[in-house]
Amino acid sequence: MKLANTAHTGRSWRIHEVAGDFELEDVWALDTPGGPDDFPELVKQFASGRFPDGAPVIVRALWSLRWKLGALFRLDKSDSGLDTRVGSLRDRLPEDLRDTPTGPDEDWLPFTPVYRLDDEFAAEMANRTMHGVLHLAWIEDTPGHYRGQLAVLVKPNGRFGRAYMGFIKPFRYLFVYPALMRMIAREWKSRS
Repeated sequence: MKLANTAHTGRSWRIHEVAGDFELEDVWALDTPGGPDDFPELVKQFASGRFPDGAPVIVRALWSLRWKLGALFRLDKSDSGLDTRVGSLRDRLPEDLRDTPTGPDEDWLPFTPVYRLDDEFAAEMANRTMHGVLHLAWIEDTPGHYRGQLAVLVKPNGRFGRAYMGFIKPFRYLFVYPALMRMIAREWKSRS
């Protein structure tokens, strides 16, 4: 379920200190009910990298098209990403976050983990269009009952980046996010 921006901005997440100059693109409640100690399982599930496999054909087609267009227009070249076009958010971490774990050992491509806490995780990616952050959080809805929350923060790269983000927005809302939310819920429910 899509949430109001205040579901993210109204909380004192550490990401606000690190990515205060990023725009909040989306906030989603995840159908991942659990207890206070289940957040590492959610992070691990995201790290599995199964998306878009298992998503509807239209989502897999859009995903494939995006990577083909990215190659054609050189959107994802190594010189347009982290530590080349933009510095990593790890360089901005306050001292008390610098030695925190960055995430599970799984390969997060195209994301690079930034930090992980007991209730918060951030990973980043960059290309010619934007510098983006995936922020996962563990929210206590009612005493003893928790769920995940996903926020996407972006810093578009100039007019081209803003135009690109505007162009893909309808596809994200109509196809990608709904499929991703269903997949997250399905995988969460099927975990042993």
